[in-house]
Amino acid sequence: MVAFESLGVATVLPDIARSLDGLGAYGWGLSALMLANIIGTVLAGRAADRRGPWGPVAAGTAVFAVGCAVAGAATSWPLFLVGRFLQGLGVGAVMAMAYTVIGLAYPEHLRARMFALLSSAWTIPSLIGPVVAGTLADGTTWRAVFLLMLPIAAGAALLTLPGLRRLERPEADRRTAPAEPWWKGPLASSVLLTVGTGVLLQALLLKNLILLVVLAVVGIAVALPALRRVTPEGTLTVRAGLGAGVVIRALLCGTYFGSEAYLPLGLQELRGLSAWAAGLGLSAGAIAWVLGSAWQAKRDATAGRTGSVALGFLVLLLGVGVIALSILTESLPAWIAVVGWAVGGIGMGVAFNAATTETLEQAPAQRQGEMSGALQLAQTLATGVVAGLGGASLAIAQHYDSTTRTALAGLFAFTALLALAGLLLSRRLRPATAAG
Repeated sequence: MVAFESLGVATVLPDIARSLDGLGAYGWGLSALMLANIIGTVLAGRAADRRGPWGPVAAGTAVFAVGCAVAGAATSWPLFLVGRFLQGLGVGAVMAMAYTVIGLAYPEHLRARMFALLSSAWTIPSLIGPVVAGTLADGTTWRAVFLLMLPIAAGAALLTLPGLRRLERPEADRRTAPAEPWWKGPLASSVLLTVGTGVLLQALLLKNLILLVVLAVVGIAVALPALRRVTPEGTLTVRAGLGAGVVIRALLCGTYFGSEAYLPLGLQELRGLSAWAAGLGLSAGAIAWVLGSAWQAKRDATAGRTGSVALGFLVLLLGVGVIALSILTESLPAWIAVVGWAVGGIGMGVAFNAATTETLEQAPAQRQGEMSGALQLAQTLATGVVAGLGGASLAIAQHYDSTTRTALAGLFAFTALLALAGLLLSRRLRPATAAG
């Protein structure tokens, strides 16, 4: 469900933005979903630790379906973003629960294989999702992509909810949330984090420099304390272990999804490809991610995970460099970007599997929901922020009569720096005692 939505909408998002006059705020097409994802992720993770995963998955799937209906019927860019926000609430809950269920239902020696199997859920959507979405958009309307999601969501609910009943916590085992002021609770903290991040991203779209700086400072001041409350202790200082695991997830996803979000736009706007042809890059990355994750799962018992994470970041960095050259210059054929993103996908699969397995193995059973939520939060926050920065680059280019090429060059340079930072921090994935 999530894979079809992600790959399908990313393929047709340039068409949607042009149709609804939203190209000037293109980054919000992804950021709205990612920011809502924060709220869904935090609430689902805490609810699962108290009662089990059935409720968060049921609610998340229902809200996701409503969001698809709203986005598909939208007649303006703001209304489309409302639909994307509702989709994001559902995606956050569902993805956080996917990792939680693996932690609850499978022993440690099987988890790396299960994460690889989870990644393989992207195989069929990556093969046909962008092609179907691009063909629907070219032949009928982009709205059909969202209508197609409704039966997929219904099928996902029917196939998963009965089995999740078996993982519900008995009344005697249900955790009670510690007493704390409501404004420090998970709902308030996730909303403040979402609002602060949204203010920051919107500030970056402004032409008035003074107002931009003021709103950006306000956004950061609101978001940072909330981020500290909804992530494990030591996250903001990249403490070795759980804190570093959350940061590494953020760097991985900021690099991969932040670059991928603008791959179709770059191939369509700068290299003249059609929607379905540009979507082939998304397919190549997703399939290669599955292959990289499967390879890492096979060598998990014999290879050091910190070394695998470093290797993955290095390969991902190479992939970003190839797509940047293919999109921004005429020296390489446009199809080389598809190959380049396949390289990036392999690196992502290796690093993502190794980092997720290592981080969740360090978390006790009673905190699996919280840690799964924190990892998903890092993924969505990083993706939303980097996508928003890319949108800001496009807006700045418009404000100052620059070009889309320049804006995308800045974005790819930034995601390359994120990959380099992840490469340098990968050794902190394990605490010193565990490493010894």
